[in-house]
Amino acid sequence: MYDKQGRIPAAPFYVSSGFKDELTWAAAWLYRATNDGKYLQEANKYYESGTAWGFSWDDKKVAAQLLLYQLTKEERYKGPVNAYLGSWRRGGGITYTPKGLAWRLQWGSLRYMSNTAAIALLAAFNGIDPGTNRKWAEGQIHYALGDTGRSYVVGFGNNPPKRPHHRAASCPWRPAQCPNGGANGDNPHVLYGALVGGPNQHDGYNDDRGDYIANEVACDYNAGFQTAVAGLKHFALG
Repeated sequence: MYDKQGRIPAAPFYVSSGFKDELTWAAAWLYRATNDGKYLQEANKYYESGTAWGFSWDDKKVAAQLLLYQLTKEERYKGPVNAYLGSWRRGGGITYTPKGLAWRLQWGSLRYMSNTAAIALLAAFNGIDPGTNRKWAEGQIHYALGDTGRSYVVGFGNNPPKRPHHRAASCPWRPAQCPNGGANGDNPHVLYGALVGGPNQHDGYNDDRGDYIANEVACDYNAGFQTAVAGLKHFALG
C-alpha cells in the first residue's frame, strides 16, 4: 500500500526482493479462474525459472511454478518444483535440527517449513513424487504439532506456547488497561490454532512474549500451516 506521496510505509520492515513472482502467480490464478489465455501469456511474461530459496510473503516463485504446472502440465514448470522440494530434504543443502526440523532461517523457522510442506502436498496432489513428498510433509508438520516433545501450536498438544507475541491475546479483559508488553504471566486469551515462529537450529525455544523472532504469530505462518494440515487430512481420508 502506498501513502499520498507514493511511498510504501512498510518498506523498511518488509523489503521486497522483486515483483515478478507476484505478477506471475497473480496472472496464473486469473488464468485458472477465467481460462483466458491472455493471463497465461502474462504469467509467462514474468515467469522466473530456477530453484526458489523458500516460500514466504516475499518469495512466491515456487508457488507460481507449481500452479503453472498444475494448469498446463508442462515439464518446464515441474523441474524447478522438484528441485526446490529436493533441496529441502536431507542431503539437499538445508539445515536439519537434531530433532528433525528442516530449518531455513531463525525468524519464523516453522513458517518456512510449513509453507514448504504445503507446496510438497500440493505437488503430491498433482502427481509429483507423491509418496516422498507426502512422507516428508507429514514428518515436518508433526514436528510442529509436538511429536518431538512440545507443540508449537497455541492451545494444542503437549506443552503448547502460552505467551505468543500477539497484542489482543496478551491484553487483559476491559476495562483493565493493557500495559506495554501485555499482561504479566501467560496470555489471558488462548489464541487457539496459532503457529508461533519456532525454534532455533538446535531445537531451542523459549516461550517468551517479548521474543517476536521465535514467538510471534502471523498470517503467513498459519496460511501454509493450515494448508498443509488440510492436505494431510485430504490424503488421510483417501
